[in-house]
Amino acid sequence: MKSKKGVVLAVIAILLVVVVKASAVVTYPNEYAVIKQFGKIVTIHDEPGLSLKVPFIQKTEKIENEVLLYDLAVSDVMTKDKKSMIADCFVLWRISDPQKYTQTLSAQKSNAEYRIDTIVYNSLKNVISSLSQEEVISGRDGELAMMIGDNIGDTLTQYGITLLAVETKSLDLPDENKAAVYERMISERNNIAATFQAEGKEEAKEISNKTKAEIIVMQSEADAKAEETIAKGEAEYMRILSEAYNNEEKADFYLFLRSLDAAKKTMTGSNKTLIIDQSSPLADIFY
Repeated sequence: MKSKKGVVLAVIAILLVVVVKASAVVTYPNEYAVIKQFGKIVTIHDEPGLSLKVPFIQKTEKIENEVLLYDLAVSDVMTKDKKSMIADCFVLWRISDPQKYTQTLSAQKSNAEYRIDTIVYNSLKNVISSLSQEEVISGRDGELAMMIGDNIGDTLTQYGITLLAVETKSLDLPDENKAAVYERMISERNNIAATFQAEGKEEAKEISNKTKAEIIVMQSEADAKAEETIAKGEAEYMRILSEAYNNEEKADFYLFLRSLDAAKKTMTGSNKTLIIDQSSPLADIFY
């Protein structure tokens, strides 16, 4: 009897373990836990932790809850000016609505990647076909990726998918076209550089001529101011002399001094003899 009870208890314990294991749902931070009953979604756990389900009736499907990478195949695309280019792109995406994702794509990552590949490639082709080859090349710093993303819009939201980024690993020319295109681009850049240099020289010449004209004006104004200052100085000198010799005695003394200066200037060299006529004003200083 004891052995039978032991067997029964062991069987019950095993059944309890099986039931508990079948009832427990462990959700990790990087996943969604989708609970289904007879193929229909009952609930979705998007927070990490432990939860329960009805054992043997309800089933659990795990879906990735993190940023995912999809690498598109290298493909040929045609620009607006009928130039062929080789595009190699990748996409960053995530599942934002696990219910839509499960209902529309059967929670299959391969189905999601097929949709992403088709939609992104079509957008890439449409955007590049609306641009010239030069515009495509110059837009590789982020402008092209933005245009592709804008063209896709919210198309993927119907599948519960959010597109985070579309980036081009490489967007190059076919080998046979590279040399000719690069030579043309170099020639165009040289022409632009020559234009800038010519404009710079012309502007430098204008600045130089303007500076020279300003210098001439400033010099002229300075000369005029100097002349005016000299004239004012001479006028002031004459005014001071006039005030200094404003009576007859002072005037006679001033005349005497000027006569001496004149006589001194006439005596040059070693001969100091001064011969003057009696009618000369200089004769007056010696009488």
